[in-house]
Parts: sequence; C-alpha cells; structure tokens
Amino acid sequence: MRAGDSHQSRAQLPLRRHPFVARLEQFLRMSDDDLDSLWQLIQADIRVSKGRDLVVDGFEYRKLGFVEFGFASRYKLLRNGKRHIVNLILPGDVIGLPGSFLDKACYSVIAVSEMKLQVCSINEYVRLCYSRPQFGLALSWLAVQEAITCAEHGINTGRRTPPERLAHFLLEIYSRLEVVGLASKYSFDLPFSQEVMSDVLGLSVPHLNRTLAKLRSDGLLEITGRRVRLPDGKSLEMLSHFQALKLTHVPQARSLVRV
Repeated sequence: MRAGDSHQSRAQLPLRRHPFVARLEQFLRMSDDDLDSLWQLIQADIRVSKGRDLVVDGFEYRKLGFVEFGFASRYKLLRNGKRHIVNLILPGDVIGLPGSFLDKACYSVIAVSEMKLQVCSINEYVRLCYSRPQFGLALSWLAVQEAITCAEHGINTGRRTPPERLAHFLLEIYSRLEVVGLASKYSFDLPFSQEVMSDVLGLSVPHLNRTLAKLRSDGLLEITGRRVRLPDGKSLEMLSHFQALKLTHVPQARSLVRV
C-alpha cells in the first residue's frame, strides 16, 4: 500500500456497511460518533494476497484487524506436520483475537483468499475502551462467539458423524455470512478448498468427498462452482443438531457507567 492511501480510503469507507460494524450492530447500538472514534484508530488499510501468513504461532502480534472482505484460517501446525484449522475467519471477523492479548500468539492465521482489512494497535483499542466502554463490551461479545464456535468444532470432531459435521459446518458458514449480508435463503458462496474443509472437519479429502456426495444424494446440498445451496435447511439443522448463535441485545454501555 502506498503512503497516504490509508487516510483517503478510510475517509471514503461507508462505515455502517462495513461487515465488522454490521456484525456488531446485531446486538449493540452505535452512533456515528462512536464509529468515527473507532475509525480514527485505524493505522492502515491492508490488502493481503492468498497464502500469506498474517499471524505466526509463537510470535508476538499486538494488532486488531477488521476484515472488510476475504477469508482466512486460524490453524495449529503440529510437529509431525499435520495441520488442524481451529476456526475460519470471514468478513466482519477480527484477526488478533485472542492472539493480541497473549505474550505470544498460540495459533497462526493464513489468508485463504485475497483479503482487505483495517488494522489498529491493540493498545489504542484498549484506550478507546476506557472512554467508550461499549467497545470493550463489543470485544467481549465477539470473544463469546469465538469460544462457542470453537467449542462446537470440538463437538464436531469428537462426537458428530461425518455427515453431521459437514452439515453443521455448512450451516455455521451460512449463518455467519448471513449476519453481514453475504448470504440469503440458504444460499452462499463457499470459497474454501476441500483441503481447508478437511482440516476443519478432521476428515481426509476422500472421506470429505464421500460425505459431500451423500448430502447431495439425500437432497440436502447443491453445489454449482463455489455457490452452495441448502435446499432443506430445517432438515440439515435437525441432522447436525445446529443452533444458530444469536446474542442478546444489550443497552447502551454509556448508560451503565457512573460519571
């Protein structure tokens, strides 16, 4: 990115249409002044090419990156060379949660598509939380979502059958994209390779292929290119024991603070 591009692009960015803001406003009201104070923290708009590591396991990472578009994976690479993807990062997600709050990151993050994100210092974000505590509450809510999502991934690999795992995975991606306006009517673009999906679900690629074929033959899945349609979402929910993650609405945080 050229010097000077960052300020200009932030000034032109329609804040309320940013996926991160759309996600927050599902449960937290924010004024234009709130959003301006957040965007004043942004140090750079960054474009990331596919295959680039954004966070490296074992190294310090003291930033927050708000994903405008593109996809990444948070993963652990074991000593035997095997990889497990802990979670997928979608538009509206935050890179640096939880790594920025640790001395050294415990997981790596790699872009699985071209990406664009806005980056700020974690220290500056924490300072903002003192003056506008709703942003501290927002980060806590996002951490709750992250914890529940990762717990469901543990249940997937530990207890759900391969068709149940895949069904749950597809519904999770759909529901997360729907919140930020990138999916509707059980239809969405799935940008992940079979290798990535296998590392999320704990299946080999051939096993994943057989599981995809089963859901197709059962009339629960249609794929055209990267476009996915779930013809019978309710049956898929019953199969996978899927519960959409909906956080409760909270009052304005400033009204809770004594002055």
